[in-house]
Amino acid sequence: MTRDEEMYRKHSEELTRFATGLVGPHDAPDVVTDACLRVFRSPAWGKVENPRAYLYQSVLNQSRSHHRSAVRRQVKEQEAALLAAPTSSVVTMPGLDLDVLRVLDQLSLRQRAVVFLTYWEDLDPAAIARRLGISTGSVKRHLARGRAKLRELIDA
Repeated sequence: MTRDEEMYRKHSEELTRFATGLVGPHDAPDVVTDACLRVFRSPAWGKVENPRAYLYQSVLNQSRSHHRSAVRRQVKEQEAALLAAPTSSVVTMPGLDLDVLRVLDQLSLRQRAVVFLTYWEDLDPAAIARRLGISTGSVKRHLARGRAKLRELIDA
């Protein structure tokens, strides 16, 4: 078994849980696979001192890319729908019940990652910082901003 296979087997399950909090359960396995393949092909991979943090950061980056692609696709679909039915008026109003994934989707990916690791993985800021390869202060800042945004969205 190669080092890459070993790393994938060792971390893929937790990376998929992490990605699920970022992009949802349907796309999480693809995001993890794409991120790992990109990492394993990178010339920098052999020099990485903290492979786990590097993989987490890669999944976060791949989630950002996935999110950008999804937004572009939604915009194109909405434009196509408007062109197909120019006389229809679609009014969307937020529902009375809160859908957790929809609310979390309003956070930045970094905030969502920190919130997910805090509440779903029950990690403390130092563990999250190690896992994401960022400072503990950054984790605390993203968590505070994420909580504030969630309060704002829930109270609205």
